[in-house]
Amino acid sequence: MDGFFALALGNLSSPLILSFVLGVAAALGRSDLVFPEAAAKALSIYLLFAIGMKGGVSVAEHGIDLRLGSTVLAGIVLSAALPLIAFKLLGIMTKLDRVNAAAVAAHYGSISIVTFVAGTSVLESAGIVSDGFMVAVAAAMEAPAILSALWLISRGGSETRMDSDLWREILLNGSIVLLVGAFAIGMVVGKEGMADVESFFVAPFKGALCLFLLDMGLVAGRGLRRSRGVLTPGLMAFGLLMPIIGAGAGALAGLLIGLPTGSIFLLMVLGASASYIAVPAAMRVAVPEADPGIYLTLSLGITFPFNLTLGLPLYLGFARAIGGG
Repeated sequence: MDGFFALALGNLSSPLILSFVLGVAAALGRSDLVFPEAAAKALSIYLLFAIGMKGGVSVAEHGIDLRLGSTVLAGIVLSAALPLIAFKLLGIMTKLDRVNAAAVAAHYGSISIVTFVAGTSVLESAGIVSDGFMVAVAAAMEAPAILSALWLISRGGSETRMDSDLWREILLNGSIVLLVGAFAIGMVVGKEGMADVESFFVAPFKGALCLFLLDMGLVAGRGLRRSRGVLTPGLMAFGLLMPIIGAGAGALAGLLIGLPTGSIFLLMVLGASASYIAVPAAMRVAVPEADPGIYLTLSLGITFPFNLTLGLPLYLGFARAIGGG
């Protein structure tokens, strides 16, 4: 227990978390601090490309094997199954209608790439290695949750727009294209090619992440400020309970596959995280009647801060306990 509190305290006092807290505090205090939209977009492109490329380089060194395939498959199954659990929980804990409940549920099967990147930073600080192919698992977990949510909605008799625009949003979402593309580049160029751009994609990475989390804090704070009356106690409780359930499912999958401690932790982080980029975009196309004030504020304003502050040390402590690391 002492180890958990020490890890949690260290995580809370890290520049990454404090940058996020600064953004939330500024937004809640109605500061005029604004992060330029173009700069935020550029930072997200940088972070996605850097993490994808580093993952590809790691796989190039490690090679493609059964463990990689098993973990990607486990990620896909988790992404498809977790929305079903979330939907059932929402039916018990809230009074959301089917469309809004399914839209919320989709966010908890897909992933937050920023939470994943923060998790890799926690591992680096703790000196724990993980499999480079976990980036591929993250990319594979974007789409299945959306399909599960649309299936849940269709069972209620609602018409969903499974047209070319939606499929393009699901399969060619910018975050997926960047992750998969950079991952492929990393696999092709390997360690020697990475050495040519290491000074740009490795050394400045955490500094860029601090700035991005500052912007995320501003967005989350504004969402919380506007959500009075929207987030009921049941919804907020769901936003804290569901990531723990997702992390537990990730831990079980990682243990069954035989992943090392670092990779079990990252699979837990992926299971616990909630999308706030890919899924909202798909929901706007497929089910525009769903209320973004509910699903976006819940994922970004409740679950994301919980994962960053308390979730990551909790998941790492559990991964160490079951993985022996």
